[in-house]
Parts: sequence; C-alpha cells; structure tokens
Amino acid sequence: MSSPTTTHLWLREETKPMEHRAALSPEVCKKLLATGKYEITVEECKERIFNDSEYADVGCRMVAGDSWRQAPKDAIITGLKELPENDTTPLPHTHIMFAHCYKRQAGWKDVLSRFVEGKGLLYDLEFLNDDSGRRVAAFGFYAGFTGAAVGIDAWCHQQLHAGEKYPVITPYPNEDVLISETKAKLEKAGRMPRIMVMGALGRCGSGAVSYARKAGIPEENIIKWDMAETAKGGPFQEIMDVDIFVNCIYLSSQIPPFVTQEQIDGDRQLSVIVDVSCDTTNPFNPIPIYNVNTTFDDALLDIKSTNPKPLQLCSIDHLPTMLPREASN
Repeated sequence: MSSPTTTHLWLREETKPMEHRAALSPEVCKKLLATGKYEITVEECKERIFNDSEYADVGCRMVAGDSWRQAPKDAIITGLKELPENDTTPLPHTHIMFAHCYKRQAGWKDVLSRFVEGKGLLYDLEFLNDDSGRRVAAFGFYAGFTGAAVGIDAWCHQQLHAGEKYPVITPYPNEDVLISETKAKLEKAGRMPRIMVMGALGRCGSGAVSYARKAGIPEENIIKWDMAETAKGGPFQEIMDVDIFVNCIYLSSQIPPFVTQEQIDGDRQLSVIVDVSCDTTNPFNPIPIYNVNTTFDDALLDIKSTNPKPLQLCSIDHLPTMLPREASN
C-alpha cells in the first residue's frame, strides 16, 4: 500500500494481440518518481516496446505479468487497451484505459457492470479532458499517421500484387523505416494515388495528412475534408472518386452515412478504405458496409460489391502500435 502522500500507479501487462505500446514510458516514470509523489509498479511484459530493465533502471518496482488483480486496493491499474477477454470478475480497483464502452460498442454493458459489481472506478482515456475540453491523453496523431501508411501500402499492394493476400503487418522500429518502405512501393506502382482524409483538422486527421506528405504524395492528391465539407450531409460521391479514403472523425452522435452499399456497387475509383475511427459496432457507424474489426495478421476485409473492382477495408483499432516507441512517448 502506498503512503498517504503518494499515488500508486500499477502499469499492467497488455494482453491484446500485437499491442506493443505502453501507457507509461520509462522516461515518464522517471519524471513522476522524481517528484516524490508517485510509487510505480510495472508488470513484466515481453511484448512491450520498452525492455523491463528500462523501467527497473529508473526505480520502478517490477512484478509478474497479469498480477494486477492482487494489487493493493489503492493502486491505480494503468493500461491502454481492454482487459483480458473471457473474464467477468468484479473490478474493485481504479482503472485507467481505453475501455470502449461509452459509445455503446459491443459488450459495453458487460464491461461497466464489472465496475459496478466490484465498486471500482474507470477513468476512460478517451474521455479524460482538461478544463478547456481538450483530451489529455490521445494517440490520435499516430493513429492517423499509421492509418494513412496502411492505406497507401494496401493500395500499392493492389497495384503490384493484384489478387494476392495482403501480408501480415509487423511493428516498425521508427517512422523513417516505414516512410522509406512506402516511398519505394509508390515508385514501383508508377503513379501517385489520390487520398481523402476525413476529419483532416483533428489530431488523427492531421497525422494522416502528415504521413501522406512525408510519403511524397503531391499536395493536390491529398483531399482534406472536415466539418465544413461534410455539413451538407452524406453520402458523398467525392469519396468514390479517390483511390484511398481514410476516416479520422470523432463520432459523438448519429450522422448520415459517408458511403453506402449502393455507391460502392456503382462506378468508383475507390479501392481502399481505412476506418481509423473504428466505430465498427457503434449503431451510428458512418461506414455501414462492414461490422467487424480487422487485425494486424489479417488487416484487410474484402467488401462485397457488384462492381468487380476490388474494395478492401482496414479497421484495426490499435494502429499506433505499428510505431510503438513514438506512440508511447
């Protein structure tokens, strides 16, 4: 148990497949410990981008992975993604994480009921705001950044390896390696795609635009839409006229769909959609042509269409883990 004057943070092991990020980096832990106001316990984790020794070296106490259930009652269990699946036990601790509950995603009642039963408390990272209403913890920039990377790479794969399954996505050591790979593939593709970023003025959208620029896509090929352009209400034919559509909006209420099945069955240039927002099971999903999340080992969903032109969709809900070190700092 922590002293009355310190806050005990317990960094848990992430169990979501392919999740390599950390809610607390060793650098952040060092700064917090230096204040004398925090005690930090870190669970050992082989998948985390940071070595366990990096945490131990700055003064964190190391414990076995997945041991947070036995943590002192006053410890704040800190993580990124959802808790392990197939566990319905009550939650008596305070938790910090992306719980994916408050927009009525699938299973939201089951998750929140565990806090009610255990009398625990949830600080959902998606809804923690400062006094000005701005989110205090967001991975949006790198979500958009890596989302655009996957979109461009998927489009290149269609041009260079038509009909072949898209390969497994693995994390990159840094963004320079990722950008270099994208540039090489674009050169082989022989032309530059047109890419539309929806929500271009937000954190996530600005990340997508940034990646497109760094990959060398001409500015005139980057179509940037935000609230002004969508004010008329969808669906939007303009989406059908680009090669790649990257959705980066923050969905807070019901809006008209951006695309429809009728549109994708008709004439279109569009062949890749990256739904970074991933409101997959939200009843107000503005891309209502799919209802499942994809994964790093099976990244693209083939969307059914009477138009023979392929249309593939990526809906990975933790894209920033492609660049785990940058996204964690």
